[in-house]
Amino acid sequence: MVKLTMIARVTDGLPLAEGLDDGRDMQDAEFYKQQVKALFKNLSRGHNEASRMSVETGPYIFHYIIEGRVCYLTMCDRSYPKKLAFQYLEDLKNEFERSYANQIETAARPYAFIKFDTFIQRTKKLYQDTRTQRNISKLNDELYEVHQIMTRNVQEVLGVGEKLDQVSQMSSRLTSESRIYAEKARDLNRQALIKKYAPFAIVVGVVIILFWAKNKIW
Repeated sequence: MVKLTMIARVTDGLPLAEGLDDGRDMQDAEFYKQQVKALFKNLSRGHNEASRMSVETGPYIFHYIIEGRVCYLTMCDRSYPKKLAFQYLEDLKNEFERSYANQIETAARPYAFIKFDTFIQRTKKLYQDTRTQRNISKLNDELYEVHQIMTRNVQEVLGVGEKLDQVSQMSSRLTSESRIYAEKARDLNRQALIKKYAPFAIVVGVVIILFWAKNKIW
């Protein structure tokens, strides 16, 4: 069964559309939506290894296709046929390109094509029941094969981006710490010079004041 559907621009991970009714029957829908956004973020950094992939997450599985710098993603039960999931995405892709191909690159705000939800909901209904004659015919379509599409684990996929982020954060932290250390070192040197020459400066100051006072009196 199709649970979630989201569409995003690959170049920057900007969400373009999603199924508005998706996840209402799921208590942890927000958790999986956050995973989807993390996947989009990874894709925007160039971590996509294939234009079509399945990613296992808990009792569900993400399926996505990338075409024309757009990622079409759906989350289904693990038992839902992989072939139907990708044909569902193909239908979304074809209609989305037909409707918004010239506007995708210029979209400046999230969910700029939220009206596409109407088509998402209508198409999702066609794919929900795997026993309909229509879907049985699609499952038996030998011209559409999904055996070569790779399946990976969500921790493995997100881990790639997370490790790179950790390296970047560590580098930034070391640079910041080095700067702080240098500033502290300068402060310590300054304090050492003050401690070393302060007594001498005080004595000289007192002598000058006494000399000035003596001349005033005389």
